[in-house]
Amino acid sequence: MSFRTLGDADIPAARAFWPNVPGLGLSSADEPGALSAFFARNPGLSWGAFDGDALVATVLAGHDGRRGFLYHLAVAPSHRGRGYSTELMRRALEGLAACGIEKVHALVLADNAPGLAFWAAAARRGWNRRADLLLFSRDL
Repeated sequence: MSFRTLGDADIPAARAFWPNVPGLGLSSADEPGALSAFFARNPGLSWGAFDGDALVATVLAGHDGRRGFLYHLAVAPSHRGRGYSTELMRRALEGLAACGIEKVHALVLADNAPGLAFWAAAARRGWNRRADLLLFSRDL
């Protein structure tokens, strides 16, 4: 198993990997051009785990200068329970902290049972489910 930052060369592998992860939602923000722009704005913050040449886990990390955000923390079902998500998250959080970011949010779809279970267990690592915030979105 190897870990490395994700970049433009990894976009095809990520786009092939994510549809096979139950509960992970995709949108136009996951098109190649949008991902390339995300990586350019947030260099060195997104990570992948590779089993040989195969991408088996990801986390996209970025920030707006004030708050950090984690997206697509995903592990192939065949590779779960091995600590890959914890390691990817650790690397992403270290990178965000080095950028001066003091708080990070993770977005999870409300019907993503495996994702919700992961983040509930992450409470022992300092993550808290927020009941005081609602998310509003608008397509432009």
